[in-house]
Amino acid sequence: MNPNEFTENKSGRVIETPQGYWAFAPNPLPPQIDFDMELVLALSKADAALSELSGLGGQLPNPHLLISPYIKREAVLSSRIEGTKASLSDLLIDEIEDTPAKRSSTDDIKEVRNYVRALERGIELLPALPLSLRLVREIHAKLMEGVRGEKATPGEFRHSQNWIGPSGSTPTTAAYVPPPVLEMTESLHDWENFLHVRDAIPDLIQCAMMHVQFESIHPFLDGNGRVGRLLITFFLLERQRLSQPLLYISAYIDAHKGDYYDLLQRVRTHGDWNPWIRFFLKGVAEIATEAGQQAKELHRLREEYRAKLRDKPNALVLLDELLINPYMTIARAVKILGKTHPTAKAAISVLEENNVLKEITGRHWGRFYVSKPILEAIEKPFV
Repeated sequence: MNPNEFTENKSGRVIETPQGYWAFAPNPLPPQIDFDMELVLALSKADAALSELSGLGGQLPNPHLLISPYIKREAVLSSRIEGTKASLSDLLIDEIEDTPAKRSSTDDIKEVRNYVRALERGIELLPALPLSLRLVREIHAKLMEGVRGEKATPGEFRHSQNWIGPSGSTPTTAAYVPPPVLEMTESLHDWENFLHVRDAIPDLIQCAMMHVQFESIHPFLDGNGRVGRLLITFFLLERQRLSQPLLYISAYIDAHKGDYYDLLQRVRTHGDWNPWIRFFLKGVAEIATEAGQQAKELHRLREEYRAKLRDKPNALVLLDELLINPYMTIARAVKILGKTHPTAKAAISVLEENNVLKEITGRHWGRFYVSKPILEAIEKPFV
């Protein structure tokens, strides 16, 4: 890491380690922020979009049906930022295989599935456990369990130096070196104290600061990026800015990865907080608006199909499960309905006749069906 690139000390200081390389130790939050008109306008737009999404999540008659696909999309996109290749369809198909023996889960799918579990675990913990270092460790343990990087001490903050750079880089040649362990520990405690600050900083600006500081501290040997993005959702839920986990900010970050990493680094090297915060607020505004539109489209599809199937109770039961996972097999239908194979097959046939499901294998055995309209609504790419 080149200390000459760090031209301002607004965000932290560069320190030389006994080993001879340089590292960055962040200052405690919050920094001094210039609330210019551009930032105030971005905050206003993000606040309005997030409030509308949160209100929509509270008004939908069955919001739990939408939570699962949102969580899965966030898991896929956040993991993709770290280089995984698994698609949402890969995850959904793997999920409905009726026995573990039939699953051919790749390492990528396992990592995405762990992200889902980590997000669900955090949501489960939040009512009793505030955002804290303890919650962060619990989430990291769930995220790294049984996957690549498992040797990187799941659930434990690092006891050695890490760095960010291309393969083969060293702390001397890396683009960024987080604080050494002693300074990391101090920074983590400062960061935790900042999480508990209330009514002093606008929530979304505090969230933006919290995220970049966590990434600068980089307290784990692996999984820091994914944990940092999970923390955005947890922060907004804890502050009751989201009624349901319906915001997938990773879609915005994935679409603007170069800008994202450049802006994080500019905070460290030049103390440029405003450009980063504006980027974050724009992402919240755009994704909250898109997520609201997606929720309305899924709700519209559900009501349209329910009207067609109102006198077909078994098909109606399967319909709601298709909102959770738009892929279906006869074995899955048997399990959902708790009925016989012929009854489950008949319910699937009703869904086919009403253009809700379509068979996609062309086989006479081991058939897979998909609700393409529901899948397309869930997978609609970020624009």
